[in-house]
Amino acid sequence: MFYLSAAVSDFYIPVSEMPEHKIQSSEGPLQITMKMVPKMLSPLVRDWAPEAFVISFKLETDPQILLDKSRQALEKYRHQVVVANVLESRRTSVIIVTRDSQTPLSLSDEEVAQGMEIEEKIVSYLQGQHTAFIERKG
Repeated sequence: MFYLSAAVSDFYIPVSEMPEHKIQSSEGPLQITMKMVPKMLSPLVRDWAPEAFVISFKLETDPQILLDKSRQALEKYRHQVVVANVLESRRTSVIIVTRDSQTPLSLSDEEVAQGMEIEEKIVSYLQGQHTAFIERKG
């Protein structure tokens, strides 16, 4: 099982393009061009561990596009599960998306008050999914 946490950022500035010293504001407005962070999901699924149970994350700020983006990721990368979440509610609810299902997981107010974290429910649910995956591969 590979449980791939969400990317901190999809963009970066290469070290070779970083200024050596402080950027002076007297030089006027600043324009920054960033590079795309290389995607590791595709080579992981295709080349490095094609038989593995792979879980990725999809974080969006717009709940209206979350499920479509999650399904697009499943189609593009050919892995098993996307943990989909919205930035605003990411600590209390997620949707586990597979090719043929979507399962919401949420913390109740009582669970939040007790200090439970959504990751506990995610891991518990995915353990069951992983076991079923192994049994099907059998």
